[in-house]
Amino acid sequence: MACLLPMLLAMPALTASAALQADGTVRAGAASAGTVDADWILRRLQRPPPVSTPFVELRGSATLKQPLQLSGTYRRPDANTLVREVSAPYAETTTIRNGEATIAREGRTPRRFSLARVPELAALQGGFGALLSGDRAAIQSQYTLEAVGAPGSWMLVMRPRDARAASRLDSIVLRGRDDELHCIESRPVQGDPQPTLLGPVAARTPTLDSLDAALRLCREPSR
Repeated sequence: MACLLPMLLAMPALTASAALQADGTVRAGAASAGTVDADWILRRLQRPPPVSTPFVELRGSATLKQPLQLSGTYRRPDANTLVREVSAPYAETTTIRNGEATIAREGRTPRRFSLARVPELAALQGGFGALLSGDRAAIQSQYTLEAVGAPGSWMLVMRPRDARAASRLDSIVLRGRDDELHCIESRPVQGDPQPTLLGPVAARTPTLDSLDAALRLCREPSR
């Protein structure tokens, strides 16, 4: 669940002054006419509830020969609720609401726990809601932001301010074009980056056989 719209979310946003390299890192000094800033991106990502989007996520494991591909839907039925529904290869629903997370899997007793135990999830819920409502102040209270690129291909890098969260998570990178968010890449302090494909990119994604394949789609989706 830490990989959920391990979603989102700023230091005042900087006007783009860098370009994307092949590995998804930022190269300074390449700003040009038509670049975007964080405000431009946030305005175009505003989505009042109810809203939903399909997702495809690749999850690695030392016990598996290849990463596990999860698919399903993220939903925000109201301003206070975030739902992650996994439909394959198993059915599981995670609901974050009123300071509590509930995880329900078919055939098992639902598990409930307070977000106070996992502040990253509390930040996720607040950040996701702030992103969809365009609440820059709320986003900036939890993350620093750097915007890169142009309207046809942009990237928003978000780094957690909270020391505990930052000890686990280096950054969350949102990638998209125009008003479409097509990928969220979670970069842990240790371990491989984890891409979550969203929207039309997720809907047309075939079975992925490697993390590299998922990262390629995340960073350079087909048009």
